[in-house]
Amino acid sequence: MAISSTDISNRIVEAVLAQKLAPGSRLGEQELALLFDCSRTIVREALTRLAARGIVTVSARRGWYLIEPSQDEAREAFEARRVIETGLIRQSAGGVRKEALKRLKQHLQQEKAALRQDDIGKRSYLLGDFHVCLADCLGNSLLADTLRDYTARTTLIAMRYQSTHDAEQSCEDHVRIVEALERGAIAEAEALMAEHIGTVQAALSVSTAPDPLARLREALAPVRAAGANPDDATSAQLLRTTPPKAAARKRSAAGGPDSSDDSSTYLGKLL
Repeated sequence: MAISSTDISNRIVEAVLAQKLAPGSRLGEQELALLFDCSRTIVREALTRLAARGIVTVSARRGWYLIEPSQDEAREAFEARRVIETGLIRQSAGGVRKEALKRLKQHLQQEKAALRQDDIGKRSYLLGDFHVCLADCLGNSLLADTLRDYTARTTLIAMRYQSTHDAEQSCEDHVRIVEALERGAIAEAEALMAEHIGTVQAALSVSTAPDPLARLREALAPVRAAGANPDDATSAQLLRTTPPKAAARKRSAAGGPDSSDDSSTYLGKLL
């Protein structure tokens, strides 16, 4: 059976929710066409849809990339989720169907199993998908689709701003929300959801701009033998630890040499 553009876009969103694709990841048309054994036209349709949904962006010269949300975009995404999800719960005052509660409990069991297995990808996907599942169980498939996109965006936000929120805490929050819904305590469930989203948002490290070279710097840190002198490193091994502009300002203030004489900048020039 031939793959469709919808299948491709869904797979990309699933990979984002599982934290398998990082913010700013390049999505090459040719590479995706080879992977999915389809034409670039179908891939382009999928990426165009994701761009309209705010998950990818395109540059005429650079191609397609996953978004790298700004701090303002992060705040707006969480605010949107808070309004949508608390509103959905509020509208369920008539009660939640037994079939829906059963489905939510099954989802919680899958979350707990993923936590026990330490399967980071599956765990991340299920914790995000809980909110989509909840919207669907509350009878609004349209908002479930909307929440899938917002959840994907907040997943990228959590990765970009190095969230410290604990996965086990998220699962416990989900359990408490479902328990409140089962008791018919709608106001309590609404408050728990608002608290949960607020806690996740508060765990983001947005006080400082994310370092785009953090992973590469860590990977290229010098490997020393046991007992070696930590100060015994050549100048070629030094890696920049401050943004170029900030480093230049510091050198200027201290009357130091121009950046062209700083051997620690060689990696920045190459990249």
